[in-house]
This record gives sequence, structure tokens and C-alpha cells, in this order.
Amino acid sequence: MFLTGTQALVRLPMMQRERDLAAGLNTAGFISGYRGSPLGGLDQSLAKAKKYLDQHHIKFQPGVNEDLAATSIWGTQQLNLFPDANYDGVFAMWYGKGPGVDRCGDVFKHANAAGSAKHGGVLVLAGDDHAAKSSTLAHQSEHILKACCIPVLNPANVQDYLDFGLHGFAMSRYSGCWIAFKCVTDVVESGASVDVNPHRVNVVIPTDFALPPGGLNIRWPDGILEQEARLLDYKVYAALAYVRANRLDRIVWDSPRARLGIVTTGKSYGDTMQALADLGIDEQVARDIGLRVYKVAMSWPLEPQGARRFAEGLEEILVVEEKRQLIEYQIKEELYSWEEGKRVPRVVGKFADSGEWSHAAGPAGQWLLPAQYEHSPAMVARAMAKRLESARPDRCSAIA
Repeated sequence: MFLTGTQALVRLPMMQRERDLAAGLNTAGFISGYRGSPLGGLDQSLAKAKKYLDQHHIKFQPGVNEDLAATSIWGTQQLNLFPDANYDGVFAMWYGKGPGVDRCGDVFKHANAAGSAKHGGVLVLAGDDHAAKSSTLAHQSEHILKACCIPVLNPANVQDYLDFGLHGFAMSRYSGCWIAFKCVTDVVESGASVDVNPHRVNVVIPTDFALPPGGLNIRWPDGILEQEARLLDYKVYAALAYVRANRLDRIVWDSPRARLGIVTTGKSYGDTMQALADLGIDEQVARDIGLRVYKVAMSWPLEPQGARRFAEGLEEILVVEEKRQLIEYQIKEELYSWEEGKRVPRVVGKFADSGEWSHAAGPAGQWLLPAQYEHSPAMVARAMAKRLESARPDRCSAIA
């Protein structure tokens, strides 16, 4: 079926309801938020789909503002704290653009600390306008969501909207966390032929992570410091275990003699693959020149075991991500304390020769992949060609 990203977000909760029914659960859905580009048309699409949403027991209620919408989402996770509930749980979606994410920090922190319901789950659709095409500021929500300890899924295409969305609900239920879902214009307004089978995604429950007594979901009564300990000791690590068990982060291209690795996520993954094609590099050429490509599904927190497997044997890693560094810092942190005697690859991203704050007079003209505005495949290709020639001058001079 051909869907746009917006249409996929409308279809997603209906797919979740069908999955729950097949699993013997009588759940309902709730959607609330406040419109704004790049999610400016989502509420209109949801309103047009009211008949179908009603059939799937999904209520769409636009918020008076973003934080009231988020507070109502929080309320849906409290359903089973009371007797005689009509449903086994309510899965919910909040939507809003970057400024709405900013203003909801207080609600997000409280609600995420309280937790999601065992048969509920929450997705936070964060609409980011990287180029400020319809905003007074260019927005990047990951750093706010990180401050709230909300894991961030970063879909790269319309199929990811469906697959990561279903995984997001399952991860939220398992970990007790609210799960963020980054939405940018280039993806949410794109269209593609996708598989809409609600059972396409096979959820694997981690076997290498021990849940604490009482689990990780919302409960009452619940002390403030107990919530903090549960969040920092278990819930975020449970999300990491879920990503690991379901292999959401993956090596898409590999080489038996890999020397240069590229790690990327979300829209930047599409830019990266287009840049490689523009440089004349396909999977076979990548194998020949020693190139490995890693696609990250959850950009924060970065799953460490997969990241280290990706880095094995590499001489250099190029991090391709838009706006301020997120994955670059996490990769460096994971590799800093690697096993003694292992070769630690050089990590470059925003700059090729220094740290972020090393330019006394400012970094103008010294960016490898700038933090401002947005990237294009041509910009990524230029950065990639420089690093390819540096890593393999014998094989890549024609490319650079």
C-alpha cells in the first residue's frame, strides 16, 4: 500500500489495536496534541479518519495546548490503577512540533518517571523543523527528550514509521518509559509503498535483562525517589535491552576488511545512502574498499553492544547526523574505555580535527558536517569523499 508518513501515523494505532486483539487484549487508543509543522496536517488526517478510528476504539482529542494534551496522555496510563476499568489498557500518542516539546518538559518528566501501563504505552511524536522553514527557531528535540530520560526512536522512512511505531509501543510497555518518535519534514511528508500487515513486526522480549520486583510500569502509591531510582537503575536500560533483543540497530553494509565505518540515523540515513549512490558506491564497492554502514534506530540512548561490534577493526568512524551532536558523543564515550590492546577508531563528525569547542575564534568554515540548517546528500557526499580518501587513498582517489 502507498502511504505518506502522516497517513502511516494515522494507521499505526489501528494496527496496534489489531495486534492487541490477536493477543487476547481488549485495549483502546488515545491521541492528543497540538498541530505544527511538520505535523501540521496530522490532526486533519486524524479527523478525516474518525470513522475508522472509532471502529478500533481509538479516541482523537486535540489539545487546547501541548502540555494539557500531554497531561491527558499521562492520565490514560493510570486507567488500571482503578478497579472495574472497561479496557485492559490504553495505548496513546502525543504529537507536537519542537516548541511544544520544549514547553512540555515538566509533564514529560513527571509522566515518564511515573511510567507507562503494562498494556498501555506512549509514543511522543516530536515534529522537528531543522531548517526553520515554518518556525521562528530551527528545532532539534533530542536533547530535551534526553533531559527527560525519554528514549528516542529515529525513523528513516515511511516503513520505519509503522515498524518502529509498533516496536515503540512494545518498548514502552516493557520498559515503563514513554518513547519519543522523531518526525522531520523530509520523512513525514514523503510517500512510499509499505507493508501494512499489523503482524509484520515480531516483538522479542529480552532474555538478558532482569526486571526488578514489581516490574517497571506505573503503580500507586509510588514515592518520588523510588520513581527516580527505577528510571535510572532499570527503565532506560530496559529500553536498551529491547533494542538489542529486537536488533533494531543494524549493520546494513559490511566488508571483511572494513577500515572506515559510517554510523547514521533517521533522515541522515537516507542522505547517507543517496550520497553513497552519488559517489558511485554500491554494496559491492563498499566491500571492496573496506566500508561498513551502521543504521541506528534509537539515537538516545545508544545501544552499546551493537555500537562496539560495529566499531570492531575500524580505523575511523564518520558520524552522519543533523544538528548538534548526539550519537557522536555516545560513540566516543563507549569507545573511550574499550578493552586494553584493542585499536580504538578515530571518530569524526561535525569536525575532522578537533572537539566541538576547540575553535577559539569560532568554527566557521571548519565544519565537516555543520550543526546549523539541514544536510543534503551532496553535503554528506563531500564529507564522505574526504574521509574515504583519507582512509583508503589507494582505492578512493577517484571518488574524492
